[in-house]
Amino acid sequence: MSSEQPAPTPPAGTTPSSRPPAGRPSSGRPSPGRPSVSRPDALSPAALADARRHQPVRGLAGLAFVVPVTVLLSAAAGGALHSLVVLGPITTFALPIMAMIAFWWADWPGTLLPRPWSGLYDTALVVAGGAVLAVLGQLVVNGSDLVGVFAPGPAHPGLDPAANSLAGSIFTLMLQLTLVCERRPLGRLRPIPAGLAAVGVCWALGLTAWAVVVRPDAIESEDYGAWFTSIGAWQMLFWVALRGWPFARIDRTWLRLLLGNAVVVACGWAGYLLTAHVLDWPGPRITATAGTAIGCVLLVSMLFEAWPAIRWTPGPGRTLAVLMALALTVLLVWLLPKLAHALAVPQPRAWSWTTHVMLNALSTAVILHVVVWKRWPVRTPA
Repeated sequence: MSSEQPAPTPPAGTTPSSRPPAGRPSSGRPSPGRPSVSRPDALSPAALADARRHQPVRGLAGLAFVVPVTVLLSAAAGGALHSLVVLGPITTFALPIMAMIAFWWADWPGTLLPRPWSGLYDTALVVAGGAVLAVLGQLVVNGSDLVGVFAPGPAHPGLDPAANSLAGSIFTLMLQLTLVCERRPLGRLRPIPAGLAAVGVCWALGLTAWAVVVRPDAIESEDYGAWFTSIGAWQMLFWVALRGWPFARIDRTWLRLLLGNAVVVACGWAGYLLTAHVLDWPGPRITATAGTAIGCVLLVSMLFEAWPAIRWTPGPGRTLAVLMALALTVLLVWLLPKLAHALAVPQPRAWSWTTHVMLNALSTAVILHVVVWKRWPVRTPA
């Protein structure tokens, strides 16, 4: 067991770094060396008691924010198919910006303003950042045809599906650096330059890998995206559903980081090989299944703080939380393609729309509500 004393942390699903006082930029101090999610007993007794006392009411109240945002992103932009084609890539490109604000900047610059303006401020920054990065993705994939980003058509090729694997791989790398690598070594910098550097590094790595293996057709883009999404599902399992277990209890930093990275990548690779070469699933189905798992883990363990599993002791509680997310994943993987058909999404794009609903729309809505908006207007601990 680690000799570190677990510091008090906010309730499950909030940012791993402490939030600075309102009105104070977080650029004045380095980021903590070890995020709370990677410490033993990531929930303090006070936070655990608060979650037990206020769930599931707090989670149900959050659905009033999460469901409309999910529907808006999934189908409101000219129908389900058009929302997939236009909003899907932009939302995916915006995810690293949201991760930077939530997990590196501790919600700065929104902390300069009181709620709800802080949430609006940060959300506007996420939208603007996502649009800028989507334009950059368009330059990489299709050249300088900016019309294709917001109004794709036969004369203006868009980001979907060409850039989806690029955007998804960059976000997976951002989560790997943030959660699995515990923000090291960039966490030694002050939060603002550290977050910007993290996005830049993940973009450089993701773009290089994509240009080497996808651009020359060495690997199909759909298979490339499926592999990265499979890794993302294991990131969510270990660092959100299981709150860093079992790696959090390894005291030696180098060993904890080595094992964490090795196990996540190996499990992601094994999951991809199993589904692609044993079950013979196509890349879009693998991506949809792993993306749905990611959304379900966030829904169960972040929005509802793993209720009712948090009422159990840690071992059975973790098991129950994982089983709940797994059961919800099976249900939605069966249901959402049928809903896509009902919404006139062509059969070949049904799996892609499922991915968009769960990985882009729902996951974005949950993280925005819990981490960026701090569950506003529901009262939560400071």
